[in-house]
Amino acid sequence: MKKLKSKILASIKNKRINVFFVFLLFSFIILIFSKLSKEYTNTMAFDIEKVNIPDENVILNDSMALNITLKTHGFKWLKYYVSKPKIRVDFSKDVDKKKHAFLWNKSKAYLNNTQFDEQVELLNISPNQLAFKYDVNLVKKVPVKLNATISFEPGYDVADKLISEPDSVTVIGPNTLVSQIGYLETEEVIFNDVKTSFEEATNLMLPENTADLKFSANSVTIKAHVEKFTEGTLKIPVNIINTPKGAKIKYFPKEVNVSYYVSLSNFNTITNKDFKVVCDYEKTVGDQSLLVPELVAFPTTAKNVKINQKRIEFIITK
Repeated sequence: MKKLKSKILASIKNKRINVFFVFLLFSFIILIFSKLSKEYTNTMAFDIEKVNIPDENVILNDSMALNITLKTHGFKWLKYYVSKPKIRVDFSKDVDKKKHAFLWNKSKAYLNNTQFDEQVELLNISPNQLAFKYDVNLVKKVPVKLNATISFEPGYDVADKLISEPDSVTVIGPNTLVSQIGYLETEEVIFNDVKTSFEEATNLMLPENTADLKFSANSVTIKAHVEKFTEGTLKIPVNIINTPKGAKIKYFPKEVNVSYYVSLSNFNTITNKDFKVVCDYEKTVGDQSLLVPELVAFPTTAKNVKINQKRIEFIITK
């Protein structure tokens, strides 16, 4: 019986404690609402939201703020503290364009009418004037420079060449900054033991402090068509150019072996007519009767093209 009585008393006490905490919570909520319902005067830094900036201009000093003194109830202040407020500056109507800057003055009445509702009283704005320095935008297309290292499986190579998509990037920004950019390089990419075609996305290494610059792309795709390759050799006739007037020259050999590296798919398309080897008489080696063969034409599908014969002997017969 005593045990039951003690349990009942404990239950009553717990209920009293719970009721106490409920009343305490309600009292706290009422206090908060009472505080937030009152009006307060305070000064807060408002970030600048720039809109309708002329396309031909770029604003250089991007981080600016206005210290604004307002009188409003606590709910509004709570909103401002949770999310930092912004003030819009419309460059189509709120500023005056001067030689080197757009000027904004606090006398502009739009702040009173459109930025704050009737529950907010605007008391003061500081500073009195903001100067937005600007420069003329330059639009420039710059090439992409691939920073890629590729090692192939034996007998494999790129059929054409390594390409970037896109192969160039449009840069828009102040003339003083854009004019210094000649190309954009990719981050370093390494491909090992390649034997199949591939596509790989990689980021561009953009210049530091690019807040005033716009890029049409900040990454590119590196592509390569990889094929099986083999070596070929052809005999190519040698032609002598720039011979002295009236002179007849006998030379040996009249043909040289030209070796090259080509994909299997293009192997049968290459003939000796695709190559041209000449010897320039005006480039005779010293006092010796020797000429140096030069390769002046070869097919674009061939790689590592070289002449195996380094010297051509000759004599003048007349």
